[in-house]
Amino acid sequence: MQLDDLMFKPGLLKGQRVLVTGGGTGLGKVMGRRFLELGADLMICGRREAVLAATAQEFEAAFGRPVRIHRVDLRHAEAVDELMEVAFRDRPLDILVNNAAANRRGPLDSFGIEQWRSLMATNLDGPFYVTRVVIPGMKARRRGKIINLCSLASDIGRPNIVPYAVSKGGMRMLTRALAVELAPHNIQVNGIAPGFFKTEMNAALSDDREFSAWVARRTPAGRWGEAQEIAGAAVFLASAAADYVTGHLLAVDGGFGAAY
Repeated sequence: MQLDDLMFKPGLLKGQRVLVTGGGTGLGKVMGRRFLELGADLMICGRREAVLAATAQEFEAAFGRPVRIHRVDLRHAEAVDELMEVAFRDRPLDILVNNAAANRRGPLDSFGIEQWRSLMATNLDGPFYVTRVVIPGMKARRRGKIINLCSLASDIGRPNIVPYAVSKGGMRMLTRALAVELAPHNIQVNGIAPGFFKTEMNAALSDDREFSAWVARRTPAGRWGEAQEIAGAAVFLASAAADYVTGHLLAVDGGFGAAY
């Protein structure tokens, strides 16, 4: 029996309004595609309008259903507030996926103050701005799903990613603390912690033969993750199957975090 037969039925998320931040590329695009396949009404946002438009066009051609796009810089609270007012004036959001993120690698003492602030604004402030705006609508209807893209770096460190790890550690605690706060309102807040996936953000690493070989050796599954392998976790956490799951960080890492 295939996994799709067990869980991913057509129409599983029919009528659910979903926002995926950073949904034009990478893991966000893969998750958005799967939500759309399962009947959700999809909206994606990000900084690059041309990328968003290309993804929407691809999805609409494949599924014959509209995909809403909004260009927004999530680092700015005013822009997020404006987006939410326009995007959800007619109907509140059902599922939020805080996926948009950035990384800049290098020793901490090479980081400028503005570089630090920009990374934190993208990876931590942006999810805060979006989440605080969607919570009232979810509370009013007493239901909602918030999924935060965390990281292996939410719990463990490695050289040259200190600011990124700090931001993702913050996302981990945003997930856990907010889950406790919102549980009485029947709103579930969970995180996904991807391992090493071949994405645009990780291109420099996956193209490095030595590093790529290290990932394969270090990961019990013996390989990098493929982007489509994130979708199942997202669908589970977005569906009624996870109604009693909250404050959880679901690792999708090929066993990386379990091994030493």
